[in-house]
Amino acid sequence: MARKIDIVDGRAALGAVRDAEAAGTKPTRPELATAVRYLLQLLDEKAPGNSVEVRVPPFGAVQVIQGPRHTRGTPPNVVEMDAATWIAVATGTEAWADAATAGRVHASGTRADLTGVLPLRP
Repeated sequence: MARKIDIVDGRAALGAVRDAEAAGTKPTRPELATAVRYLLQLLDEKAPGNSVEVRVPPFGAVQVIQGPRHTRGTPPNVVEMDAATWIAVATGTEAWADAATAGRVHASGTRADLTGVLPLRP
């Protein structure tokens, strides 16, 4: 991740996303982007490594979890989901297994289950 998001800015963006959801509206794109990137940053801090790539297009991606390092081509362990799903599983408002069973998480590879590192506690 290129730029570290300040904790105050990250929490404010998460709050704005939650407030928008509670009001039945959509958060602004910058709020959503900051919230997603902040949670990816927290995941990177909690589970550093290079064996699993977590993608939340179009906002960000991070390589995490200790194990074999990936350097070229498509990583062997990939997790991808939309921003709303990522925020839900990362904050614990939805269980990883529930999102995966519903088909909102696309995970491939033997290390692509993030149950052991989620939810994050921002």
